[in-house]
Amino acid sequence: MVFEITFDIDVTGGSPRVLVLNRCYLPIHITTIKRAISLLYMDIAVGVDHEYQTYSWDQLLDDTLPSEKASHFYYLRTVTRDVPVPKVVVLNDFDKRPPQSVKFSRGQVFIRDRYTCQYCSKDLPKQKLNIDHVVPRMAGGKTVWENVVTSCHPCNRRKGGRTPQQAGMALLSNPQRPSVSPLLTVLKNSNSVWQPFLIAHSGI
Repeated sequence: MVFEITFDIDVTGGSPRVLVLNRCYLPIHITTIKRAISLLYMDIAVGVDHEYQTYSWDQLLDDTLPSEKASHFYYLRTVTRDVPVPKVVVLNDFDKRPPQSVKFSRGQVFIRDRYTCQYCSKDLPKQKLNIDHVVPRMAGGKTVWENVVTSCHPCNRRKGGRTPQQAGMALLSNPQRPSVSPLLTVLKNSNSVWQPFLIAHSGI
């Protein structure tokens, strides 16, 4: 079956993103709509709406949702109909709690920077992003929160082994170490679609 995204407005302000909950309904991750479909199709997760009603992939393919629930789903066009994809999914067997401390990682930097290139402002999937050292490593720059930003591949090549000033490329903001998990910061700024699932999280 071939899918086509019919709209791509994300609750965080860019391309479609899906909130991932563990099986205790605590938020642990933000993923792409493509990855969410894979989780649903492989029966690793089920969709959930604001009334905590869950939907398997087969149900999403077969059921017609009431109009009042439409805003809680993305819609993918097939040759026969539009298939709803939940904006929130629950993992069936994963029960680990989300991290409360800030641990440095490539993925956390992407979340901190909202999957946005800090030079050209483009919001992109992680496959088209990388980590750029503001002060290049060859000049003694360290791989720490305060010296790395998310960048797209073209901007990374353009900047090369130079500082932003040397390359004439302004940063959107100065990189900083988050005081709380970048995921929690993003979730705090999310819209009402995700909010019912954040109340249960004591850190939000």
